[in-house]
Amino acid sequence: MSETPQATSSSYREVADANGRIYRIGESDRSILGRPRAWMVWLPWIAMMGVSVYEYGYSSAEATLEHAHGWTLTEAFWIASIWAVFQAGVAFPAGRLRETGKLSAKTGMLLGAVLSGLGFLSISHVSNPIVVILGYSVLGGAGSGLVYATCINMVGKWYPDNKGARTGFVNGGFAYGTLPLIFVFSYWFHADNYRLVLDIIALGMVLLVGACGFFFRDPPKSWWPHDVDPLNRGGGEDAERVARRLRKNPPAKGQFTPMQAIRTGQLPLMWFALVCIGGVSLFGINFQVPFAKSLGFGPLIAASSAGVLAVVNGVGRAAVGWLSDTLGRRQTLTLVLVIAGVAQFGVLWSGQAHNEPLFLIFAFVNGFGGGAFYPLFAALVPDYFGENNNATNYGLVYSAKLVGGVGGGGVAASVISTWGYAGGYYLAGGIAFLSALITLLLRQPGRPADQERPAAPAVADSLGLTGAAN
Repeated sequence: MSETPQATSSSYREVADANGRIYRIGESDRSILGRPRAWMVWLPWIAMMGVSVYEYGYSSAEATLEHAHGWTLTEAFWIASIWAVFQAGVAFPAGRLRETGKLSAKTGMLLGAVLSGLGFLSISHVSNPIVVILGYSVLGGAGSGLVYATCINMVGKWYPDNKGARTGFVNGGFAYGTLPLIFVFSYWFHADNYRLVLDIIALGMVLLVGACGFFFRDPPKSWWPHDVDPLNRGGGEDAERVARRLRKNPPAKGQFTPMQAIRTGQLPLMWFALVCIGGVSLFGINFQVPFAKSLGFGPLIAASSAGVLAVVNGVGRAAVGWLSDTLGRRQTLTLVLVIAGVAQFGVLWSGQAHNEPLFLIFAFVNGFGGGAFYPLFAALVPDYFGENNNATNYGLVYSAKLVGGVGGGGVAASVISTWGYAGGYYLAGGIAFLSALITLLLRQPGRPADQERPAAPAVADSLGLTGAAN
């Protein structure tokens, strides 16, 4: 099969739309990467699965770790909570270093791989909770956070024309990638072999993530795919498809710096909404299996509920990414958060009724609502503030998990100790609905509400070409 001619890295020009936004066009993905940009979907997806065990496998391993190390329930979940703080907290400084050129995507991934492996070695060989926090929570959290943030931003940079579906697909790997290990932890993980299992996971994590990260590379600033017209001036089926996406999710009106994004008021709103729903999500991940066991459900139901949550959580992320391209990013986000609220009450009521099939159904719903919002926030940030500073801007929004992680882990454990699981699930459901209400206030900066969804035929005109060849 013959290949189509490729643009060289020097054959590009910059054009501007009516808002002054710059698009760098003319360079193909192959001319920059030496391979199709699809590699920047598959490799991040595999790497995300490689570190997914941190967030979605810990609750299944927690009981054995408590027994082996002599931890209390509260100690065990404060370890998970502090991990979430560092996993989210590293996104902003890492994004800043990447945007200023001080940390390449490849270096970030390789460093993340090593730190992630060290984190798992710490819970394998250390019992002191303070030392484990330094190893698993701080080093492991920073490492997995580097991998997560780099992978998500990589996809957004290479697919500015189709962020929703691609970001959702990659983000999904962070959930269902841990499915095999959930059953390992539930059936074959015990005090006699836990060190061997965790050591194998640590080694596999370093090798898998490191191998993927070795090929990571960012596109140039303002890059746009050479075969997609950013102004949608052409005809045909592809132009119609692009027009539909732009109608529901119009491009940002400019490339906002972090301070500019904060001053719009929209980034702080996103941050607060993610604080709320991030805590609810981690509450479900951390406590669904312990709740099932407290009800007397057997290990199959407990493990299956966690497996269903992880799989649907991951698949749901990909599905809502596609849906958001059609329905609209903000509308899809609100819908997902309402579903997350309903799921909290469903898990509680079906559990209290000791109805195992219904419990698994609501575990399914909880898995969808408890994770599908992450790729929506990840795509909404560049939709509102542009791609050039996305690593930093999304890092700011994702830092909300710093607060949500504490609420969904250590604080939630204290709530359950005081009010029981019923109190925890009622509180989580109410907070999820609050998050949904907050998203109703989101508006794309610089675009009046009645102009956020221009009619499809008017898209090209409303973005009229004003730039010239560079």
